[in-house]
Amino acid sequence: MSSYRQVIYHITFRTKYNIPAINPEHKKELYKYIWGIVKNKNCVLFQINGIENHVHILSDLHPSISLANYIKDIKVASSIWMKETGKFPGFRGWAEGYGAFTVAYRNKQTIINYIKNQEDHHRKVSATKEYIQLLKDHGVKFDEKFI
Repeated sequence: MSSYRQVIYHITFRTKYNIPAINPEHKKELYKYIWGIVKNKNCVLFQINGIENHVHILSDLHPSISLANYIKDIKVASSIWMKETGKFPGFRGWAEGYGAFTVAYRNKQTIINYIKNQEDHHRKVSATKEYIQLLKDHGVKFDEKFI
């Protein structure tokens, strides 16, 4: 018998000190770079987007890699790339930690649309309020002093 799996994660992480360092004019280059990392991990990127201080990624997770290592590899490699290119002068690194939430396959398109519309979404809702709502929606216990 063969093994089958479909593990989809909605991942989000922010810049260190919440600095708005992801320049809109270069963010697509950053997203393409992250897409390359995802592909090299044998994962599939369904959607990526964000605003100046954080990124959302919707991807599957290949069983050969742990979630923590996957996100660490994305953050470390993209951080080095962002600093080396000089296109993100305010970037000091990624903040410690991340949010990662499983997504049912039947809800994949809803999350894709949500991620695509980050700019519009954040005209109404702050990144902090968005993150708190994601935690609440997924039943994650948290301490607001660490948000």
